[in-house]
Amino acid sequence: MGTQIALQCASHGRLVFLYDNIRAAAEQAPARLEWLAQDLAGKGLLRSSSSRDTLRRIELGTNMAAAAAQAAIVIECVLENLELKKSVFEQLGKHCPPETIYLTITSSLVPSQLAGSCRRPERMAALHFHLPVATSNVVDLMPHPGTDPEVVAAIDTFAREIGQVPIHYKREYHGYIFNSIFGAMQRQALDLVIQEVASFEDIDRSWMGIYKMPIGPFGMFDQIGLDTIAEILGHWAETLNDDAGRRRVEYLKTWTAQGFLGVKSSRGFYRYPSPAYAASGFLSGGKVSSNVSG
Repeated sequence: MGTQIALQCASHGRLVFLYDNIRAAAEQAPARLEWLAQDLAGKGLLRSSSSRDTLRRIELGTNMAAAAAQAAIVIECVLENLELKKSVFEQLGKHCPPETIYLTITSSLVPSQLAGSCRRPERMAALHFHLPVATSNVVDLMPHPGTDPEVVAAIDTFAREIGQVPIHYKREYHGYIFNSIFGAMQRQALDLVIQEVASFEDIDRSWMGIYKMPIGPFGMFDQIGLDTIAEILGHWAETLNDDAGRRRVEYLKTWTAQGFLGVKSSRGFYRYPSPAYAASGFLSGGKVSSNVSG
């Protein structure tokens, strides 16, 4: 998500500092950005002649102070872990200029849970992007009760300038709009596999074939990151004391324990960069089972 947002901003003329405190991740970022730029150019979403200039507008590093020193806007893209996100904003608050706007792309938390972590809570809000950023160009703009209305207006302008359509929230709401709907589908899709009703491939085929979509629930899971989904489901399973939720987390961990995190690790439910669901014969490739009753 971080690399996609960085490229989206840079492709619309913004100078970007892409920061990661994990050196290995920072070292892998140039290759990921190059691949993403080429992919977008190949789909006509980024002019190939401008892709090089776009990449030049992105600086990478592992120095928090350098990343934050001149930031007009910071966008936090770490895992769905409340304490981790708080820690990031606490560090940013020490280095960012007074006029910096703080944004979180959280998909399950709300900004009031994080606002006290930075030094300027009135300059914080949630701006939740969707994958893939270049084409699923709707962002959820959710302020908290203390967000300055002028900051909300500035975020709206920023979102539009980078090719996104901001959806304004009248109040804070856990799960946001799309994720509230997608979450129900996500839970049901996992339950169908856990209960051995069907394979994840056939569940995706069902969704893709009926709705004529290029991707199904499990392909979407890979795009989001299986570790991220497990983190979100785990939080709510414990909060709600939900045993079914715990079983979903346990199932996902059978994949993440092998390093299968999704697109970002080149392997999740599918292998990347050429996932099976994108192959021309995928929809007709389901195996016929002889043990289905009814």
